[in-house]
Formats: sequence, C-alpha cells, structure tokens
Amino acid sequence: MANLLYLVHRLPYPPNKGDKVRSYHLLRHLLQRHRVFLGTFIDDPDDEQHLPTLKALCPDLHVERIEPRSAKIKSLTGLLSGEALSLAYYRSAGMQQWVQATAASNDLQASVVFSSAMAQYAQPLLPQVPMLVDFVDVDSAKWTQYAPAHRWPLSMLYRREGRRLLAYEREVAVQSSRSYFVTPNETALFVSQAPECRDKVQSLSNGVDSDFFSPDPTRPNPFPEGEQAVVFTGAMDYWPNIDGVSWFVADMLPRLRVHWPRARFYIVGRSPSAQVLALASEHVVVTGTVPDVRPYLQHASAVVAPLRVARGIQNKILEAMAMRQAVVTVNSCADAIGASADLGLLRAETAEAFVQALQPLMDTPNHAAVLGARARDFVEQNFSWQAHLSGIDQCLANLHTPDTAPLPEAAIHA
Repeated sequence: MANLLYLVHRLPYPPNKGDKVRSYHLLRHLLQRHRVFLGTFIDDPDDEQHLPTLKALCPDLHVERIEPRSAKIKSLTGLLSGEALSLAYYRSAGMQQWVQATAASNDLQASVVFSSAMAQYAQPLLPQVPMLVDFVDVDSAKWTQYAPAHRWPLSMLYRREGRRLLAYEREVAVQSSRSYFVTPNETALFVSQAPECRDKVQSLSNGVDSDFFSPDPTRPNPFPEGEQAVVFTGAMDYWPNIDGVSWFVADMLPRLRVHWPRARFYIVGRSPSAQVLALASEHVVVTGTVPDVRPYLQHASAVVAPLRVARGIQNKILEAMAMRQAVVTVNSCADAIGASADLGLLRAETAEAFVQALQPLMDTPNHAAVLGARARDFVEQNFSWQAHLSGIDQCLANLHTPDTAPLPEAAIHA
C-alpha cells in the first residue's frame, strides 16, 4: 500500500460526463490498493451535494471552487505570461498550499495527475515524488481542431492554446515517469508531436460499467407511445456535443422525417447551452439534466453520436452499447472503439450516410435488437474498467519507494 497524491481538474463524482467517468473509475481503482490524497476542483454548484459521497469514498479529500466565468477572465493572464490559458484557469493558491502541506506531512510515493493542467501542482514535488500523468486525450490537438470552426478572436486564441499547451504537455511528459492516453491513436498522435517521449507513453483505455448500464424490463419508457425516438446523450455545454447535435438537427433530422414522420430527436444531457436550447421544437426535445439516462437509451429506436470534433473513446457510445443499442457515429469515434457494423457500431460521415445507416434500425426493430445484443457482448468482453486500468499498476509497483522521512519543506518550495 502506497500513499498517492491524485490531482483531478474536475470533481470525479458523480460519473455523469466523459472526463468524470474516467477519473472516478481511476480513483476507485487506486483506492483498492493505496491510500489516496485527492485534490480536485468544483466548477458546477450542483456537484456540492455529492461531496459527502465522495468524502466517504476518499476521506483524504481537498476541494477548491472555481467560478467558470471569473476563471476564464483570470486565464487571460496567460496572454501576458506566455503560458497556456488552461494553466492559469486552474491555478489556485489554496490547491498549491494543500499539496505542499500534504507532501510535507505524508510520505508520498507518487503523484497521479489527471489532465495536464493539474501537473503544475505535482511538478514542484519532483524528483522526490515521481509523477504519472493521465493526459486522456491530446488536449492541445483538441484546441487546434476547434480553431477553424470559430471566428476571430476565438480562432486565434484556440490556435495559440493548441501551440502553448502542446509545449507544456511535452514538458510534463518528459518529467513524468509514465504518461497515458486513452487510445493507441491518441498515443501515436502525441508521439508524432513529441518524439522525445516515445519510450515514456502508453495507451490506457476507457471502460464501461456494464452492471450499471444494463437493460431492465421494468424500467419505464420516457417516450410517447408510437414515437420513434432518436437519442443523443452528453454534456450539452461541451462544444463538440453542441456542434454534433446542431449538425444532426440541421442536416439529418429533416431527411429522417421524410422516411419516418414519427421520428423525434432527443438531446439528453446536463447544462444545455443557449445554442442547444434554441434547437428545441416540435420534433426536437432538449431534456436538460435527467436523473438517469438509462431509460432514454434503453427505449430509443436509435442512438447517434454525430461528433465532427471528437478525441479518444466516447463513453456515451460505450454506455449505449452496454444498454444493447446499436450506435451510428463517425469514423473517428468508431475507430477508437474498434467494433464493426455487425457488432453494433455503424459508421457514417455525411448526413445522407447517417440516414442510410439508421434505416435498418428504424425499419426493423428485431434487427436493431440483434445488433444491440452483439454490441453489449462486445463491450462486456473488451471494455472492462478493471482490466484496462490495471495498466497503471505495474508502473506504480516499479516506482522507487522512499525510505526517508516525509518530504522537507525546502524540497517542496525548491
């Protein structure tokens, strides 16, 4: 059993959006064998209600609050300092003080950093406290990918963030004992941009809780009788999701309704932006936060993930497949998961291709059910959290365990 510092940029509970799903399961995995000192941020007041549950899971917990609007303004100081804006966004004197105090009073064997922006708190502890970093995705590439879809000045800021964040990601990866990315493709992308880190990075895939995401015949149907519900799930203040549902409503839904007049598109997820709320109509339902996404997935006629801007493995797709739903998505999302069409993961790159892929699911419920059963079998066999996250265990076991006293204050502030 080791003492581990675990630094996460967003409260890892409840596991109701992509990054929180992964950080939560990684926390659960680390707690099985180690004492974990968790430092994290709250950026959503609704998460306050979950602190007692997280505290019961991980007693050594420290939380700092972020108000997103003021944090965005504060992040602009990065324009003066020349650093990535993400670092300034997550910079907190309170978090820094807690990390220093924790290192001074406990014999830490390693720090585990979730998201590159949190590495700024672990770097001062090097080399006495080795650092492992779960980048998840190549975030710098995400910002660069955002730029062409936005007007100036956002396009300029996004390109700048991509450049500056990549420089910081490379610095962190060089300093870390090991760095992780969610797919081989993300790993290869980072290595292509940071060849000096080739021997220090590896893939650490996502999983899905197939016990929780499991069909239940007693689960009520949230849709009106006779309706053909096409469902998208996700956090709806996240730009790739906003772009995806906007694309579906504009280019696919009209074509869909020509063939299936009873089709209605359900956008299921927390914090819908103004752009998403504006999509609501007779044929588009924007639910906002729901207590449970499983009824919407289980009783859908079809599930789609039309993500033109996406990195890594999409948990929303794994969850739908675990719920025995075939999913229609773009090539990049399908490639990350690796299932074929006969295993319930159908590919489409254009609006017309999405409609064609949806046709057998909408026309033949029995065929959709067969593909859905195969989809669940696939994720059960290939996406176990325990199996994938065990990849971090060997590295932790190999790290040098100090046999000295707790880290002195001088070393912390050096």
